[in-house]
Amino acid sequence: MTKKITILLFSIFLSNTLFSQKQNNPNEISISGTVVDAISNQPLEYATIVLKDVISQKISGGITDADGKFDIKSPKGTYEIRVEFISFASKKFPKQVINSDLNLGTIKLSEDTSSLEEVVIVAEKTTVDIRLDKKVFNIGKDLSIRGGNASDVLGNVPSVQVDVEGAVSLRGNENVTILIDGRPSALVGLNGAEALRQIPAEAIEKVEVITSPSARYDAEGTAGILNIILRKNKLTGFNGSLQLDLGYPARVGTAFNANWRTEKWNLFTNTGFRYNETPGNAFSDANYLNRSNTEVARTVESRNFDRLGRSLFTSFGAEYYISDNTSIIGNIVFNGGNDDDVNSNDILRYFNDGNIKEATSRTENEAEDEERIQYTLDYVNNFDDKGKKLSINLQYSTEVEDKLNNITEFDTQANLLNDLEQVLEDQDENRALLQIDYVHPVGEDIQYEAGYRGNYRDIFNSFYLEERLVFPNGPLVPDAGLNNSFNYEEFVNAAYFQYGQKFNKISLLAGLRYEYTAIEIVQQTSTTRDERSYGNLFPTLNLGYEFKDGENITLGYNRRIRRPRGRSLNPFPSRSSEANIYTGNVDLNPVITDAVDVGYLKRWEKFTLSTSLYYNISNDNWERIQEATGEITDNGDPITRRFPINLSTEERLGFEFTLNYRPFKVWNINSDFNLFRVTSDGDYTNPTTNLTQSFDFENTSYFIRINQKITLPGKTDLQINTNYRGPSQNAQTESQGVFSMNLAASKDLFNEKASLSVNFSDVFNSRISQRTTNIPGFLNQYSEFQWREPQFRVSLVYRFNQKKKKFTPERQENGGEDFEG
Repeated sequence: MTKKITILLFSIFLSNTLFSQKQNNPNEISISGTVVDAISNQPLEYATIVLKDVISQKISGGITDADGKFDIKSPKGTYEIRVEFISFASKKFPKQVINSDLNLGTIKLSEDTSSLEEVVIVAEKTTVDIRLDKKVFNIGKDLSIRGGNASDVLGNVPSVQVDVEGAVSLRGNENVTILIDGRPSALVGLNGAEALRQIPAEAIEKVEVITSPSARYDAEGTAGILNIILRKNKLTGFNGSLQLDLGYPARVGTAFNANWRTEKWNLFTNTGFRYNETPGNAFSDANYLNRSNTEVARTVESRNFDRLGRSLFTSFGAEYYISDNTSIIGNIVFNGGNDDDVNSNDILRYFNDGNIKEATSRTENEAEDEERIQYTLDYVNNFDDKGKKLSINLQYSTEVEDKLNNITEFDTQANLLNDLEQVLEDQDENRALLQIDYVHPVGEDIQYEAGYRGNYRDIFNSFYLEERLVFPNGPLVPDAGLNNSFNYEEFVNAAYFQYGQKFNKISLLAGLRYEYTAIEIVQQTSTTRDERSYGNLFPTLNLGYEFKDGENITLGYNRRIRRPRGRSLNPFPSRSSEANIYTGNVDLNPVITDAVDVGYLKRWEKFTLSTSLYYNISNDNWERIQEATGEITDNGDPITRRFPINLSTEERLGFEFTLNYRPFKVWNINSDFNLFRVTSDGDYTNPTTNLTQSFDFENTSYFIRINQKITLPGKTDLQINTNYRGPSQNAQTESQGVFSMNLAASKDLFNEKASLSVNFSDVFNSRISQRTTNIPGFLNQYSEFQWREPQFRVSLVYRFNQKKKKFTPERQENGGEDFEG
């Protein structure tokens, strides 16, 4: 049976707050109620309520919030009311004269088994849900990420930037906390950028961008929180999809997601495999200004990265409905990877007169094995249909990373082996979590919430290097100055309380969170132990005021923390090359940030505009100092050292807007612009040279993203994504702007049961980081880095027991079908 699903996404801010609104206009009435699943009694979020004025034939309506509730304001009149939800049978209320507020009570919808073959794939549309304390981006038919990974997904989310090296930032600030299903997870990994590349895009349902977190969230992450929600389908029967990917440079992948649901059980899985080659390159030209202890005046390096990655991601879960109101969910996620990389580095060293001192070729053969496993058990009890709820979450996860790197260096002029090294690295992490949340509403307009979270982390890192000192046949000798084992344990106990209330057009959500942190640092090589503990209060406040339907303003305040961990604390040196050493600082203190955010949302017939003005101030902010050590390598290169210290006060002031414009039915434009200014105040004195360097700087930068989707004849879609990140600087480094463009197209096949898509990333081969570093009296260096060269991908998606179904919006005041508020 074919039926028309009408999506009317207006008044979204009000629909998704926790509370219903009182009426002030005597000519308006309120139509309210709660929509739930008839079998599980679970609330149905995004159910559509359609109001049809039988006299004027005008269509209006709204959608339900996360608790399945709706509260729609409308003029007095005679209406037909229809309640719909994807894959569920509609419920109709006959026409009636409504002159006063009407509460329809609890509306139970049953799944429409007769139309199972026409089940809508929930992710066919990408929508934006704006709430009082966050924005929710439901990942849909974004062609540019098909066959990609979590890093590609985040790169297309407004307010989020993913740089050339894979570092994720929110509004230009890299100190962002990334959660999986609302919780810290080993799936993000010790190396966040690399771990995100192991999660296939097809496993992600939505991303929550939380720039003004409420008290229920961890206080970690001074920029805010990105919460990645993995798919957990709940459609009746057995259904799913299979995806195959091919690409150049060599890329083969597959993704399978399915679920099987009965009256009491729901089983779901997401599984993906990737085999891909990822070539990259780098270049640097370093001029040494102080040549008192070295003959090397200049070093030029050209690097090529030939990476071969294999990864398997699988998630399997089961949900059991104990009763109409209670369910328990168990989930196991496994993520394994095996990489073989060959990195070559050609180095030219020059005398002061410009003649070549030495030419070498350095090759690193690195093998890496990764394994991440996460076990989750969730208990949910919805006591009634008024929002009273208890949730208990248990989670345990492990991560293991092992690296073996064999390094050889040849003198290309003499054709002699002059360096042989072997590096072994082992990184392990164990996490455990217990979280309890309780929500208690009072009446229609007040809600209380309280909870506890305990986070435990145990991180172990060992570094072992041995090097041949006597050529040609000498033994490999361990480097006692570098080899070490380091263990970090952290236990954070947190409790929170928050209060929410609706005052006519004003929404209030205020909370207080307390976190007590206890850490233990054991340097096993030097047999030293450091312990510390500290407690912090984190107040939060979120206010919203609605001028009218489709226009509102929000104000948010919160306090956040950035805790030092692992590598930032380990005082033993580690190195990225012979001439570049990094050491941690065991005395590093956490950074506390206070943040204020003012947002404004306005909708017109073809436009949706969301803006924000934000200000952050961080005291005892970390600065990573880069300085000369006074030592040189065997090749005569001066050795530099980088390390973090609590040095400066940092202030961030920024403005961003997200604009959706749909000039025609077949053309949709989404743009995201962020302008921010960073100022830092701090001085550092080198204890060796006794020279003082000012770390005061002002940096104004911006980024802009424009995504266009065009629907062509023959059920073909074209997507054009362009990004530009403006130039930026800090006290020691200036970075040039980076422009990139991705193209993608998709065509439906086999009566819309399948889709074939192609994707070309970095069309102009311009996604290259270019930087200039200046250390007064020591170094001036220009460098380039391209982590991934342009790629071409082809993906085929086949849906079984599902059929793609078009949405037919009956009014377009939200400004578009793909990104909506």
